[in-house]
Amino acid sequence: MSTFALIHGAWHTGRELERVAQVIAGAGHGVFTPTIKGNGPTDSRDLGLLDAIESIVDFLVSRDLRDLVLVGHSYGGMIITGVADQVPGRIRRLVYWNAFVPNDSESVNDMLPPQYVELFDSIAAARGDGAVVLPFSVWRETFMNDVDLATVHRAFSVLNPHPIRTLRDKISLKINPAEMPVAKSYINCTEDISLPHHYPWHPRLSRKLGLFRLIQTPGSHELLFSNPERLATAIMDAGRD
Repeated sequence: MSTFALIHGAWHTGRELERVAQVIAGAGHGVFTPTIKGNGPTDSRDLGLLDAIESIVDFLVSRDLRDLVLVGHSYGGMIITGVADQVPGRIRRLVYWNAFVPNDSESVNDMLPPQYVELFDSIAAARGDGAVVLPFSVWRETFMNDVDLATVHRAFSVLNPHPIRTLRDKISLKINPAEMPVAKSYINCTEDISLPHHYPWHPRLSRKLGLFRLIQTPGSHELLFSNPERLATAIMDAGRD
């Protein structure tokens, strides 16, 4: 049996992954769903990428977690890459689930289409509190395009403002993902159009992993809400020895 740590994406917390974690735990695995610093409902939004990465490093070290399958969703790909760079001896496999794969000195914004960078910057400037929120129309049409409207509304209601600095900050790595000796997997949800298919998650970002295992599964970017059982199966397939 394996131990999984599931790292959420932007606007989320670890709570939204609990249904997925229950399925994985039901198969006999250990599983953790921490919340990244800056993403909790009452957290300060004036935080950067290094703060976020170090919060997950601290979570693993404080619990002395080792031999982990570390799973990152979307923005969580930045986090798991930084964690693996800081504490490589604790990680058995990295699993990127429709996630950003950064090389040294890259930011999330460097990997986003320009129209998203402009949108998020304008929202953050209008808010003036260091955070960005996701417009419902974007959430409905590109993040949760595979479920009914009521499910979309329920999922949207639990989202939190996200620290804009974490999208702008460039990651500092000692070694790029392709050269990391840890095993790697990429989960690609085939109906995910949160990044348009002409500017895709896979293979545009996954190819930066070097040697990796590819797991493809039907679903949108937010498969954790629309089909947590299917997502749990994909995560276990991605994390197996």
